[in-house]
Amino acid sequence: MENKLKVKKDIIMLGIQPWDIEIGCNFKNMALEIAKQYRVLYVNRPLDRITSIKKKEDVKTINRLNSIKKGIGVLDEVSPNLWIFNPQTMLESINWMPAGFIYRFFNKRNNQKLAKEIKWACNELGFHQPILLTDNDFYNGLYLKKYIGLDFEMYYLRDYLLSQPYFYKHGIRSEPTLIAQSDIVTTNSTYLADYAAQYNKATYYIGQGCEVEEFAQKPNGIPPDIKTIQKPIIGYCGALLSLRLDINLLLSIAQKRPAWSLVLIGPEDEDFKKSALHQLPNIHFLGHKEPAELPAYVHQFDVCLNPQVVNQMTIGNYPRKIDEYLAAGKPTVATSTPAMNEFKEVTYLCNNEEEYIAAIEEGLATKDDAEAIAARIAVARSHTWYHSVMRMYDAINKHLKN
Repeated sequence: MENKLKVKKDIIMLGIQPWDIEIGCNFKNMALEIAKQYRVLYVNRPLDRITSIKKKEDVKTINRLNSIKKGIGVLDEVSPNLWIFNPQTMLESINWMPAGFIYRFFNKRNNQKLAKEIKWACNELGFHQPILLTDNDFYNGLYLKKYIGLDFEMYYLRDYLLSQPYFYKHGIRSEPTLIAQSDIVTTNSTYLADYAAQYNKATYYIGQGCEVEEFAQKPNGIPPDIKTIQKPIIGYCGALLSLRLDINLLLSIAQKRPAWSLVLIGPEDEDFKKSALHQLPNIHFLGHKEPAELPAYVHQFDVCLNPQVVNQMTIGNYPRKIDEYLAAGKPTVATSTPAMNEFKEVTYLCNNEEEYIAAIEEGLATKDDAEAIAARIAVARSHTWYHSVMRMYDAINKHLKN
């Protein structure tokens, strides 16, 4: 893999997730890695009018309004070579509009307003003909390459947002258009690569990174709320959302193997809160934990789970938690999806309840196997942000003009 771009370039990164979101912000982690070699302007998602009204007490809204009205925190260097930019403009909220000419008119106007702000920031920093990397934002990024006047754009596709009604309404037209007109497309899963390749043959799978060393190191102590739970512990870390996780599968596993303790760590949606899972004595809900706390819990699991339901939202998503489980050397049992093929050599992939129970039993029997532990850790350590960004450089290099 190339460890740099063929042509020295500054980088504009349009993030669908603001920099001040701490959890799961993949684009933020990519920015930190890229900034080790190149100057990066990370553009926070602009504030829209409805959000400014409905979420006026939200910290992110307050920060954006301070930038717009008071000029506070507009362009801040947060680390060497990396600037966070809060555009001093408010975009119109137009998702409610029907598809057609009027929607396109206002979407273009929003893009023009954002482009004007980005051009100002580029002038302030002395950026000349930078590369534009757009993170899943097929609304605010649809016309930016043209309006800023750039010669290269990469669309980074890491979530199938069209599975959500809000994004589907106009995204069904906007995303394929942006994919097709981008110079290249990069994705974090092979499933999403296959989807994008329908519209742009210059599509590349670059994987995704994970902070594996945090999970590879064995913690000094055992968290009090898991210390007294009976072994073996079959555990899951992450948001407990019925749209992503199979409640009935968890219920069945717990009922059929009452000697196993199922430990679920993360905030619950209403379906989980109301589910029969709370009635079983061998299921333990430990609630939300800060990211820094999670390794200590994962190291207490005997087997780790990712019991996904298979739908448009989950089928192509890169399962970051799998890297975390593997970095701790833990046997991992997960639902079989195209995105999970990346891990098939070191995980147990299942299609139904019977396969899950059999896989957990096998995982328990081999949880202390030194060779298997080393293989899991090795796979996790190959999935770093460095490796992902190097793959991205390779893809860009194939299409950059000398």
